[in-house]
Amino acid sequence: MQTHTIDRKYNFPTDWNSIQDRIQSIDPIKYAATRNFENGALTLLGPYISRGVLSSKFVFEHIKSLDLEWKSTEKLIQELAWRDYWQQVWVAKNREIESDLNFEQKEVLHSGMPHAIVEAKTGIEVIDAAIENFYKTGYLHNHMRMYVAAVCCNIGKYHWSAPANWMYANLLDGDLASNHLSWQWVAGTFSNRQYVANQENINKYFTSAQRNTFLDVPYEAFNNMEVPDLLLQNSNYQVEIRFPESVETKDLFRKKTLIYNYYNLDPMWHVGEDVQRIFLIEPSIFERYPISQKCLDFALALSQNIEGIKIYVGDFKDVELKIDNNDIHYKEHPLNIHYRGVQEEREWMSSVSGYFPGFFKFWNKAKKEVAR
Repeated sequence: MQTHTIDRKYNFPTDWNSIQDRIQSIDPIKYAATRNFENGALTLLGPYISRGVLSSKFVFEHIKSLDLEWKSTEKLIQELAWRDYWQQVWVAKNREIESDLNFEQKEVLHSGMPHAIVEAKTGIEVIDAAIENFYKTGYLHNHMRMYVAAVCCNIGKYHWSAPANWMYANLLDGDLASNHLSWQWVAGTFSNRQYVANQENINKYFTSAQRNTFLDVPYEAFNNMEVPDLLLQNSNYQVEIRFPESVETKDLFRKKTLIYNYYNLDPMWHVGEDVQRIFLIEPSIFERYPISQKCLDFALALSQNIEGIKIYVGDFKDVELKIDNNDIHYKEHPLNIHYRGVQEEREWMSSVSGYFPGFFKFWNKAKKEVAR
């Protein structure tokens, strides 16, 4: 049997100069034309946006500086808007995004997730190759994420939550809003319409010629398809991480302090100011939302772009006991609602905020600002 390999080697440098170089290499025109294909002109900025190193506004401002026609840049800007949209849903709904949000998932027969997905043994060559590469690199093409989600939820009849947690745990650009709500979109719990892709579609976008798989059927055949035998065995996937060495509370001083975390590693935040900078790693957050060692190590490497950063492993309340609330500054985020101090707003691409039941209602308002 012919096997498929992922020729593209996803690489994510962590030094600030290389990240800036990656921004400079963006090609919105090629992106719009090729983004759905395996070897498309992707920006590969997702991990930096998700970790708060870059904001959607920062990237948008760069795209604007290219002085291209709106129609040439709209698709890439719209994809940035999707990130802001999912974040706004998370802000509005908070932990509700961890369960079926708008509709109950239909035909759920299994819990956990397919063992064949975890072990990259679905028999779909490009999916298996992509998952193997995913474990090595921490990255999955967005189109492939949809294929994997569709196999789990709509072919295998698994509830979306466990496989979504598996994907989040291993993504360098893991973001609970983008990840979980995208899985809900595929599973039909966000928009009430399930997504599936057949082998012909996969072959088109991932340069494969494979045939005679359980996905090699016309779309109407999915309506009455039995769960393939190889998807019946489930897996309760788990990850373990080793936290880094932590400074002690005696090493934390009473002065203006910026609290960084897994979702905010912005090296330009209050740059040049004489402040104390703490990367707060709360074990309770990672117990609730596990991530792989690769993802934690990536975040730690990114934190080294922040001058004078101190790594503290512990609870926010420990920091609060040492430093006055008036001296503690942090960026707004749904995982920070237990923080106390001076909350600063995140950067958004537009001023549009609040909950919208669908993306395009959000986008139509945001577009009026960003398309000027």
